[in-house]
Amino acid sequence: MTSDSTLLQYDLGPGAEACSTRRESVLPFPVVQAHQVHGFRVAVVDRPDITRDALGDYDALVTGVPGCAVGVHTADCVPILIYNPVRRVVAAVHSGWKGTVQRISQKVLFVMKQEFGSRPEELRVAIGPAIGPDSFQVGEEVVQFFKEQGFPLEEIWHFRPGRSGIPMADGHHIDLFKANRWLLEEAGVPASAISVCGIDSYTDPSFFSARREGLSCGRTISCIRLI
Repeated sequence: MTSDSTLLQYDLGPGAEACSTRRESVLPFPVVQAHQVHGFRVAVVDRPDITRDALGDYDALVTGVPGCAVGVHTADCVPILIYNPVRRVVAAVHSGWKGTVQRISQKVLFVMKQEFGSRPEELRVAIGPAIGPDSFQVGEEVVQFFKEQGFPLEEIWHFRPGRSGIPMADGHHIDLFKANRWLLEEAGVPASAISVCGIDSYTDPSFFSARREGLSCGRTISCIRLI
């Protein structure tokens, strides 16, 4: 990986490189990305030169091609980078609240198993910057979606009554970090193999935040490749 002190780098062990960009970062290598639609479709990438338009609408990318970086772009949603050092396969996942409710990370693990023989206990996972639990204020209907899909509300939800006037402070809140960790652990990924950076993109100005800046803001790129 080329040297850039602004990159947030993840240590997933030898054989893979993974990072997230900050506002001023420059990508260290070309990254395959898709058109993200807050869905749960997963694409297997078999060549590094495929364009976003040729790839189409996907919210997760999987590849076993050495040197082919796959990535997702976020501005509060959760980026998840997955590495299997045994089967030599990596994945990049875009998991906002809609993707989380649709269990996109578990669908990625299924594709990795079907296409590469990957097993959850072999994986190493990094969860990158996203809107934090104290900042992710949601409506009651969003809480209901998580409840209907079996998420442990006692672990991922909290309610702050009152009218403090502080942006995002009161009302219902969801912890997307914990929700995605729970999905991975439920699928069989060891808790010790999951690293959560815990950076709140809403409160950290070095990362883009659609809630803080508006939907037209830039995007953080989180990517991973085999080396």
